[in-house]
Amino acid sequence: MVQDLSDPRRSEPPFVLQERAMLEAWLEFHRATLLLKCQGLDSAGLDARPVATSKLSLHGLVRHLAEVEQNWFHRVLLSDPDVMPLWSNPDVEDSELVPLDEADWEADLAAWQAQCERSRLVAARHQLDDTGLRRGVPCSLRWIFVHMIEEYARHNGHADLIREMVDGAVGW
Repeated sequence: MVQDLSDPRRSEPPFVLQERAMLEAWLEFHRATLLLKCQGLDSAGLDARPVATSKLSLHGLVRHLAEVEQNWFHRVLLSDPDVMPLWSNPDVEDSELVPLDEADWEADLAAWQAQCERSRLVAARHQLDDTGLRRGVPCSLRWIFVHMIEEYARHNGHADLIREMVDGAVGW
């Protein structure tokens, strides 16, 4: 039987909230879910890529989502195209995911957490209808929140499967 992940850092939002509070709460829920999926594993478990045809690992997902946070809240919302990638190389597809041979989990986790905090601070200074630019096209903070929730939800599904394949732990 699949058990719910129970942790004081993660709570499902109430059924009735104002729009912004709802969007922020769901994004926090999914950020916490990713963190919990990674807890309790050693570096081999975090770096494991149990699906032979995939580059995905829990460690790689944390790095990827740090890049995603930076992209949408800084590069897009703040319209700052000069923000340098944390790990990814634009010339190498999925380069934030692999290789992880030289990667430091604690440093990468701290970088993701710091990026999440920077994203919170950026978002707090804007209204939902405020826009930045995505490839020259206006993009609202509302759209960014919805996309970030979708991005985390999709990758948390990957994290569920990876974690189950690594050590059998299940839960949502």
